Amino acid sequence: MKILVDADACPVKSIIENVAKSLNIKVLMVIDTSHILESDYCEILQVSKAPDAVDIALINRTKEGDIVVTQDYGVASMALGKKAYAINQNGKYYTEENIDLMMFERHLAAKQRRAGGRIGTIKKRSKEDDLHFETAFLGLCSQALLKG
Repeated sequence: MKILVDADACPVKSIIENVAKSLNIKVLMVIDTSHILESDYCEILQVSKAPDAVDIALINRTKEGDIVVTQDYGVASMALGKKAYAINQNGKYYTEENIDLMMFERHLAAKQRRAGGRIGTIKKRSKEDDLHFETAFLGLCSQALLKG
């Protein structure tokens, strides 16, 4: 089992690294060439800036039982298809039960944006957000290790 992170815009990389290190789980952080990332613990894979290059590299390396951290519903859906676990930066689990609705809502939001509508703003990340992610992520790692 390993943790794979869509790390380009991931605000919880340090939390992921700390939890993984405490549980002795390997981590692969995937970024494109417009980002720089260093870690003493995590493996860093840098791929081209081509559209979806990070997503493709991450999914190609995902296996059953792995944990994928991503904000991208499409990546989460593909991870679930490989029988991996998936979680977002806010600690929300992607599951077979919720991914279809999330993908549909993404489609509706994109349609609204194309029509000139606004969807709302993203609030600034708080310490509570980080704590919520850490708690959910630690629980998911523990669950994956038990099933591993």
